[in-house]
Amino acid sequence: MLKSLKIENFRCFQSFELQQLGRVNLLVGTNNSGKTSILEAIQLFCSRTSLEPLPELMINRGEYLWNDEQRVRSRELDIRHLFYGHEIKVGSGFSIFGVDNIIEELSISLEEIAQLSLFEENLQELVLTAKWLGQQKEDTKIPLSASEGIAVDFVRRLRKDTKNLGLKAQFVASSSIATEKMIDLFNQLVLTPEEELLIQALQTIEPRIERIASVNFEKYRYLDTRSGFVVRLSDSNQRIPIGSMGDGMWRILGLTLAIVNAKDGVLLVDEIDTGLHFSVMSDMWKLIWETAKRLNVQVFATTHSSDCWTSLATIANAEQPSEDGITMQRIERGKPTSVVFTERQIAIAAERGIEVR
Repeated sequence: MLKSLKIENFRCFQSFELQQLGRVNLLVGTNNSGKTSILEAIQLFCSRTSLEPLPELMINRGEYLWNDEQRVRSRELDIRHLFYGHEIKVGSGFSIFGVDNIIEELSISLEEIAQLSLFEENLQELVLTAKWLGQQKEDTKIPLSASEGIAVDFVRRLRKDTKNLGLKAQFVASSSIATEKMIDLFNQLVLTPEEELLIQALQTIEPRIERIASVNFEKYRYLDTRSGFVVRLSDSNQRIPIGSMGDGMWRILGLTLAIVNAKDGVLLVDEIDTGLHFSVMSDMWKLIWETAKRLNVQVFATTHSSDCWTSLATIANAEQPSEDGITMQRIERGKPTSVVFTERQIAIAAERGIEVR
């Protein structure tokens, strides 16, 4: 479990550090303070040198280019936006340091390598190089195109080719999880001890739910809609599409599937309170906390909501202070470290109505 994390030259952070991390960590701060960027840094750190998360996180931000030089139009990641100042040149780089029992580092830099052309001339090619420092792992090198982008398909192939996979990490965006991924996560859960946990989580929104199932798997696999799942209620024999039961139900479904499939890894949630009424937030935090302890998951989440962090205070107040407990980390733009609130401080702030966001 990460005890601290340091980021250098990544996105809006020239140098920034999270300290005294616990099992559940809630990031708060103003808009554009970098909360989502911290989640992305942790996701990349967990990927080691496979860089598997890059396509999804950059495409979701609109950070891509279209390459029309080939017969088939292809998409490229505009990697300059990963670097501090949105500028790249030979030697540019960023690093993510994590401390558990040992110090480990993911270092990503832009290098120039010589290539021999057909005419026996030395040409210079730019490559993005990912190095994992802390264990013996092979470097990953990704060539840049003429427009200084990297091919999406090339990065996705690394997932199959690399042996450098790291911690299991599940990322839940503010818009929740795409239907395709939800179905994949659900199928990994079926007929396991955690299936009952999913039902219990859904019952925090609708107590009458007895069962849930995925339907028409191939039909909904590539659709970004709230389809593909039905539930049965205790007082009805009908199959009810889960999409008809509101934003909160879909959010709880996504959160539960993600944390269960993050066993022995990390859960990252952007705007964790999205779609949830304040009355169920305490139940949501209880679910997250108990499942994180049971399955050995470290949680990082962001919020702008006062109801969200004060609901977390209820859980924090019930816990004995411990190294792997609950923290709230306030991110302030331009500051080199977060402001850390321990379990006791979170509870006191909520009790006295102190604004900590």
